[in-house]
Amino acid sequence: MNLRLPWSHCLFPVVFAVVILGLWYAVVLGFGIPTYLLPLPHEIVAATAAERGALGIALATTGRAALYGLVISAGAGFLLAVVLALSARLRWALYPYVLLLQTVPVVILTPVLVLWLGPGLPSVTAVTFLITFFPVTSNTVHGLLSTPHAMLDLFRVYDAGRLQEMLHLRIPYALPHYLSGLRIAASLAPIGAIAGEFFAGSSAEGRGGLGYLVIVYFSRHEIPALFATGLTACALGFTFVGAVAGLSRFALRRWHDSARPRE
Repeated sequence: MNLRLPWSHCLFPVVFAVVILGLWYAVVLGFGIPTYLLPLPHEIVAATAAERGALGIALATTGRAALYGLVISAGAGFLLAVVLALSARLRWALYPYVLLLQTVPVVILTPVLVLWLGPGLPSVTAVTFLITFFPVTSNTVHGLLSTPHAMLDLFRVYDAGRLQEMLHLRIPYALPHYLSGLRIAASLAPIGAIAGEFFAGSSAEGRGGLGYLVIVYFSRHEIPALFATGLTACALGFTFVGAVAGLSRFALRRWHDSARPRE
């Protein structure tokens, strides 16, 4: 399999980044915007280097909570989707509550989670799970229920049981949908972890997460460091999404059109 990308795929993002950086400097310097309102890119880079120790510790803390929440939602969301796809009655009974769980603001549930689990990693992981659970479940249910009727009829002609139908037809057909939901969840996991740290985080033993650093840098009015924290969070999000994208290519490359290279 040829994994080489056309040169334009690498050049265009670089050119776009240069244009954005140029506009950034032009706006700040041209309009005389104080750097405490909008720091210049080199100031953010300098703050990132100066705070690399604190950012590294916070990145590890937030990344661990985000990873735990994402892994739990990936497993629980898949299992619940299979159950919902197997039984229409269960789907009618449970799916509204899955949707309800997604629509309830996390800021309302977080105090309850802290009361039950205590501050720190368990509560932040739970918040991340609540934010990432729905995309996985919803996309997987859609994929399991979208299996072509002709394929289902063929399995029934050969007298395949429901378990065989699920394992050998519905789940493989739903795999791209599941991975698509997982990709969405991966982009939301760092956001969920940082949001959880605002309300349920802990800085015990000097290991506060990125959400904790946001509060600290804002209270000190260290704006370049605040932007550096946002840049670190973006890097974490790109890492998660990139990992799921790589998993998707690995799982689908031999048989699904979405993962095949185009000429």
